[in-house]
Amino acid sequence: MSMAKRRILVAPLNWGLGHATRCIPIINELIDDGFEPIIASDGGALNLLKKEFPALKFHELPAYNIKYASSAFFFRIKLLFQTPHILRTISAEKKETAQIIKDHNIGGIISDSRWGVRNGKVPSVFINHQIKVLSGFTTGISSMIHKKYIRKFDECWVPDNAGNLNLSGMMSHFRNTGINLKYLGIFSRFEKQEIPVKYDIAVILSGPEPQRSILENIMNEELKNRDLKILSVRGVVENEQKCVEDKNTTNCNFLTSNQLEQALNQSALIICRPGYTSLMDLAVLQKKVFLIPTPGQFEQEYLFKKLQAEGLVAGCRQKDFRYYLLKEVKGKNLGIFNSGTRFDRIFSLFKSK
Repeated sequence: MSMAKRRILVAPLNWGLGHATRCIPIINELIDDGFEPIIASDGGALNLLKKEFPALKFHELPAYNIKYASSAFFFRIKLLFQTPHILRTISAEKKETAQIIKDHNIGGIISDSRWGVRNGKVPSVFINHQIKVLSGFTTGISSMIHKKYIRKFDECWVPDNAGNLNLSGMMSHFRNTGINLKYLGIFSRFEKQEIPVKYDIAVILSGPEPQRSILENIMNEELKNRDLKILSVRGVVENEQKCVEDKNTTNCNFLTSNQLEQALNQSALIICRPGYTSLMDLAVLQKKVFLIPTPGQFEQEYLFKKLQAEGLVAGCRQKDFRYYLLKEVKGKNLGIFNSGTRFDRIFSLFKSK
């Protein structure tokens, strides 16, 4: 195989859709730079990328199937009981990865937060914005385990700015990690467009169940019968796309990247989770945003509090949401972080080995 067509395995974690969506610009850049991406994931993340890149080869990986508690109080306990399954999945991922490398002559790996997708025979990269894993009083041990796995990769790519003007804060900005960190800058699959506003509010629902559905029900109750034009994207990737008009609201199960890019650019205000990829998207789009962290997700709670303290966003806890709180948004947006990146320099790892 010629160097120009070296095959790169790209494997995002299926935990919400953020890991998959932030891989979209990386996959596009790989193609533009003469590589041939092979995609591997499971569930909604795999389905999404199949729709985005129908011409590429795909493989289904073992599913982590992380289950969330309906209450934030039991989140950590439920996650702890799933540890044996997670470890078995990592082991299964390693075996599957080795087979994919053998079958497709893979020349490099880009794993977005999948610990088991790595191999000593080819350059292996781990993408993550949370080197320090926030988990309350267990942050120390969870971060230690996380760093141990990351060190098994050749490089760790952090989707954030390297300097003080950064999005991830203490999660990925510190010294002496023993990890080969490379900061990619802020990037997105979207571009800012100057087009007329169509929707007063766009509600982007995402993340694991049951919290996704709980937030959906809250939004439906609080935004119904308002004299506003509302778009609700449910974040459920199914075989068939469905958009239904219901009074003042357009409800879609999912939108493709191009459709969502246009819809967000056409929206005056975005309501969403402070998932990291969503925040990068909003930084690029420079949109007003109201954030509602997923209960029990320490990372989202930290990011929300950080950005709120910096005066860049408005938001509240899920159970506290009321329509009148949206007036707190005013002129706040995340455009200050927008930086862009150069992937071709990062890809040199796959050209030199």
